[in-house]
Amino acid sequence: MKKLFALLLCVALNLFIHTSFAADRPDFLVDADWLGERLKDPKLVVLEVRYHPHRHSTVGHIPGAVQLQRFADLGANDEMPIMRFPSRAAFQAALRRWGINDDSTVVVYDDSSTALASRVMFLLDLYGFDMKRVKLLDGGTIGWTGFNELSKAPTAKRPPGKVTLKAAPATGMVGWTDVYRRVVAGRDAQITLLDARPADMYDGSRIQHSVQGGHIPGAINIVSLQGVDGQSQQWKSLSEIAAIYKDVPRTNTVITYCHDGFRSTLAWLQLKAIGYRDVRVYNGGWSDWDRTLTLPVVKGAKPFDADFDL
Repeated sequence: MKKLFALLLCVALNLFIHTSFAADRPDFLVDADWLGERLKDPKLVVLEVRYHPHRHSTVGHIPGAVQLQRFADLGANDEMPIMRFPSRAAFQAALRRWGINDDSTVVVYDDSSTALASRVMFLLDLYGFDMKRVKLLDGGTIGWTGFNELSKAPTAKRPPGKVTLKAAPATGMVGWTDVYRRVVAGRDAQITLLDARPADMYDGSRIQHSVQGGHIPGAINIVSLQGVDGQSQQWKSLSEIAAIYKDVPRTNTVITYCHDGFRSTLAWLQLKAIGYRDVRVYNGGWSDWDRTLTLPVVKGAKPFDADFDL
């Protein structure tokens, strides 16, 4: 009787732990075991976005993964800055080239703490793909290579897909005029402008890939990469992520930005995962604001400087 009770207690404890763990993780996150069991599924399409795209072949990739080049494939190549979001037509053509259909299951991974993969997920959501069919490989290449090998063999070309995307909603992304009118000039208390870059880029002490240092007036700084473990590249729990964004009012419209649109989409994905409803991304981000050379810029650790005290 004691053995039976102990067994039942153990089962109940394991069930509780499993349920609690699952409840504190977004349902779009999958692990290497989940992916490994489905690699032969003909409807599965695995997309890889590496920080250095040549490593797809030199270091290797998950068997069958389609390479995405983060600049050429995920930006508006004929616009300035080049990392504005691609049009619906351009992104749809890319998805079809990668063999994606409306009923495909899409798994995205990267080697950059999911910051690069999050942009793919944002674009899929922006243009109306069924997000129940989109998964993010937690841990990326690190998560996969813990128990699996990478392949250096060229990925066989998939038959062209027939996916059909939708027009982007007006609330999906914003331009500089929205930010200027509502945040800088309007000081709208119902808007939270969130700079997802590292603190030294926000305060202007480090200038990288930019002309100026600093941030858009009114922006608060929350580093989206804080929501991912730096070593394992796995997402932290939803409760830990919620603590990072605790100062962002849940009833506000949140506009995220970073330098070129990867860390900002990671912030977007994290905020959506913990229940924020109205989250938008500044199309072009700091690269767009910075290059004008005339829009106001704040340096230092506070959202506004003395010019905005009156």
